[in-house]
Amino acid sequence: MTSDEEDVIAAVGPRLRALRQTRGVSLAALAAETGLTASTLSRLETGRLRPTLEQLLPLARAHGVPLDDLVAAPPTGDPRIHLRPVQRSGLTVVPLTRRPGGVQAYKVIYPPAGRSPANHLQTHDGYEWFYVLNGAVRFVLGDQEYLLGPGEAAEFDTRTPHWIGSAGPQPAELLTLFGPQGERAHLAPPGRD
Repeated sequence: MTSDEEDVIAAVGPRLRALRQTRGVSLAALAAETGLTASTLSRLETGRLRPTLEQLLPLARAHGVPLDDLVAAPPTGDPRIHLRPVQRSGLTVVPLTRRPGGVQAYKVIYPPAGRSPANHLQTHDGYEWFYVLNGAVRFVLGDQEYLLGPGEAAEFDTRTPHWIGSAGPQPAELLTLFGPQGERAHLAPPGRD
């Protein structure tokens, strides 16, 4: 192995620790999320264990980053971002940011009115901002209800009970920004609230 390859492998541990700490996740929580033991995660982060592909794949998935980011792969020269839509609770969610922690950006497509999940108001820590790209949006915030169209935006404290959905026969497309708490609440795997 060349010294450059050694340097790449040596940098994986600190990068893993930084990703975990930025997300505010404990070793035990990350172990539960990835199926790796907390001991293995600790040894990977401190460099006492060389990472394998079988370990890096669930870690990349858990941290929401491409595998290339974990190993600091050299750029390929292709500036295009390959977005991967995810289906969650009847919504189509397209992650637009690729770094963990901090404010995250998503394009969210709400199905036409009447086809979306029930409008249960939810609350969680954080702050949210959205901008309507296409369609009509019904936005419930506390005991107030708003109708927003293309070009309109809203921002609110997510500790206030809220719900967002399409208000018309067409899907509604939104650009949404929120922090880690909102990401966990809105994009939790099915069956997790």
